[in-house]
Amino acid sequence: MTAIKHALQRDIFTPNDERLLSIVNVCKAGKKKKNCFLCATVTTERPVQVKVVKVKKSDKGDFYKRQIAWALRDLAVVDAKDAVKENPEFDLHFEKIYKWVASSTAEKNAFISCIWKLNQRYLRKKIDFVNVSSQLLEESVPSGENQSVTGGDEEVVDEYQELNAREEQDIEIMMEGCECAISNAEAFAEKLSRELQVLDGANIQSIMASEKQVNILMKLLDEALKEVDQIELKLSSYEEMLQSVKEQMNQISESNHLIHLSNTNNVKLLSEIEFLVNHMDLAKGHIKALQEGDLASSRGIEACTNAADALLQCMNVALRPGHDMLLAVQQQQQRFSDLREHFARRLASHLNNVFVQQGHDQSSTLAQHSVELTLPNHHPFHRDLLRYAKLMEWLKSTDYGKYEGLTKNYMDYLSRLYEREIKDFFEVAKIKMTGTTKESKKFGLHGSSGKLTGSTSSLNKLSVQSSGNRRSQSSSLLDMGNMSASDLDVADRTKFDKIFEQVLSELEPLCLAEQDFISKFFKLQQHPSMPGTVTEADDLDGGLLSRQHNSGTALPVSSEKDMIRQMMTKIFRCIEPELNNLIALGDKIDSFNSLYMLVKMSHHVWTAQNVDPASFLSTTLGNVLVTVKRNFDKCISNQIRQMEEVKISKKSKVGILPFVAEFEEFAGLAESIFKNAERRGDLDKAYTKLIRGVFVNVEKVANESQKTPRDVVMMENFHHIFATLSRLKISCLEAEKKEAKQKYTDHLQSYVIYSLGQPLEKLNHFFEGVEARVAQGIREEEVSYQLAFNKQELRKVIKEYPGKEVKKGLDNLYKKVDKHLCEEENLLQVVWHSMQDEFIRQYKHFEGLIARCYPGSGVTMEFTIQDILDYCSSIAQSH
Repeated sequence: MTAIKHALQRDIFTPNDERLLSIVNVCKAGKKKKNCFLCATVTTERPVQVKVVKVKKSDKGDFYKRQIAWALRDLAVVDAKDAVKENPEFDLHFEKIYKWVASSTAEKNAFISCIWKLNQRYLRKKIDFVNVSSQLLEESVPSGENQSVTGGDEEVVDEYQELNAREEQDIEIMMEGCECAISNAEAFAEKLSRELQVLDGANIQSIMASEKQVNILMKLLDEALKEVDQIELKLSSYEEMLQSVKEQMNQISESNHLIHLSNTNNVKLLSEIEFLVNHMDLAKGHIKALQEGDLASSRGIEACTNAADALLQCMNVALRPGHDMLLAVQQQQQRFSDLREHFARRLASHLNNVFVQQGHDQSSTLAQHSVELTLPNHHPFHRDLLRYAKLMEWLKSTDYGKYEGLTKNYMDYLSRLYEREIKDFFEVAKIKMTGTTKESKKFGLHGSSGKLTGSTSSLNKLSVQSSGNRRSQSSSLLDMGNMSASDLDVADRTKFDKIFEQVLSELEPLCLAEQDFISKFFKLQQHPSMPGTVTEADDLDGGLLSRQHNSGTALPVSSEKDMIRQMMTKIFRCIEPELNNLIALGDKIDSFNSLYMLVKMSHHVWTAQNVDPASFLSTTLGNVLVTVKRNFDKCISNQIRQMEEVKISKKSKVGILPFVAEFEEFAGLAESIFKNAERRGDLDKAYTKLIRGVFVNVEKVANESQKTPRDVVMMENFHHIFATLSRLKISCLEAEKKEAKQKYTDHLQSYVIYSLGQPLEKLNHFFEGVEARVAQGIREEEVSYQLAFNKQELRKVIKEYPGKEVKKGLDNLYKKVDKHLCEEENLLQVVWHSMQDEFIRQYKHFEGLIARCYPGSGVTMEFTIQDILDYCSSIAQSH
């Protein structure tokens, strides 16, 4: 191993200015034994760098090569596997873990010991040595070969010290003074030894000569010790004197502490008395206002409000520990409670009287509003009641039972008042919708409340009868038993739309104003929050109030929002059924009214939801919108059913089917109503259902038609549908518009081919025979040699169709087409032009066959294309 070490030092490390300190022969664990060497090295230049280098033999085996090097500072852990038993395996943890097996345990130990020494000397970051014997880390490896490899070299590392420049200069001067310094090293060493002995002797003599000074120094030290003892005695006497002063000062300090404590207690007592007097003393003016204040005047209300706030502050003052045990405090608290109870009863009684009085005053004004479609304005009464808002807030925080009772009473009185107003309002709206102003006299006003005595059912019956009279002659798609779009006056629909909009426009501010008043007067939160979970099954008479406020603490925002919705539901409980009755009446008058109602109701629902999605108005209008949407869907379904029930006359031509014309009317009206509407999607779905029904039933009627050809029915109706969709430009029906155009084109072509047929029948049969011979393989120019198809036979057939006969046949065809087509669609000229083109196409086909099969024969038709154009034009003009 020594030879290998010297070889590695010479060949690999010396050229790199490195010294090899330790070496171990290893192979990788778990693999085939490919031996290599791990070497611990240091650089000869400063700063010293310590490395672990892996060296292996070349593939040819004649020299060593350096494979990889790791800096010792990158080594984290050295794992020797077992600290007790001999084990050649060990791991080195660099960026990755390298597992090695040494050729012997002694080499492994020597290498690990060298690594430990290098770590102790050169590295600040200490390496973790795991499973390594502590003895191995404290001592060098025993003598032997490894000792020379590691320990000896390490001593060289430890004892070697480089000479500085001055030392080198001194050595050179000394060697120059001795002639034999270089030639005879032993003689030079003996000379140096003799000179060293001379110097040692001189040093000893010098020490012996200084004995007298040492004795003098020792005497001085003894005198200093005596002085120290005297100083210690004086310090002890001073300490005794200070001890007596300390006791006197402690007595003075204790006396001062007692005086300070007494003063502090007096100040705190005065502070407590001032606190109670300042916070629990109610002014005589406030007491008088609470007991006798006028709750009817603005000044009295303001005085009572200030007094109530002062009382609440006195009652809610945060008493300090022990205050409640004082008799004066207890008496004052009892006095405050009595004042609170007395004022709460007086306030509740007065507000109940105000509710009753306002309900009575409001009822006296109903008559003037009942004849017009307007609702009474409650703003003056809200304004008067809002003067008590702060007192209601005080009552809510101090006596929730009375606050809850006032809430119930308000809902009871106002619900009856609003019910009378709203029912009268809807009665007027129903009368205006039916347009029976003369008959409305029997629904006249009676009594101070202005109650409309006519019943809703009688109104509905009257409206249905009147509308039925106007529409009794119609059996169209939109009739539905009591209405017809063709007979219905547009002004009636506009009037209904305005009335319905006015109804919603009157109800919306009424509800919003009442909700805003409830929020302000009863001090309930109206800010957007999560929707409440209270259902209609909850007690609307205040069950939620008592159930959630037994403790007298403030309700959460969501619960107060539920209270607002509950109060609004109780007060306006008649709005939803009245709206549903009005919607039913409008639907009976004219099912098209469902279109107007859907658009108007959707807009108002959208507006209400933007303000507050969970409000009473938003919820109520949303429920009514569901009913309107059902009526709209029912209207569409009934139209489709009417399509399926349409019957056509067997004796007259069909023409444009009623439901096709009425779809045009429906679409035109719907487009004008739903322009910029929020519920456009509902109309698009209805369009899709209706157009599918129209397509299916047009084909059904065409198949059942006996008088009019099927192609004519399909052509005319789909042409009408295409024209309607092109004019209205309904985006969701673009595919149906293309389909209608395709069906119109296909059936036009089919009708032309079928009606035109073969106007030159014998000539057609002749040329069919010619084409059959050509198809059998006879060349076209040889067809004229066939006996049945020679030139003479061709001339005979052509002579049978002079121009006069052709014109006569076309005139009969025109009359036949005229009988089939209806006047309102005006397709006669279109069909006639298509027939002209088809006839010319046949003529050109015949001419082509004559030119190919009878070349040079000079045979031609007795009429030309120009003759055909003249015939068709004159026939069209004559009719």
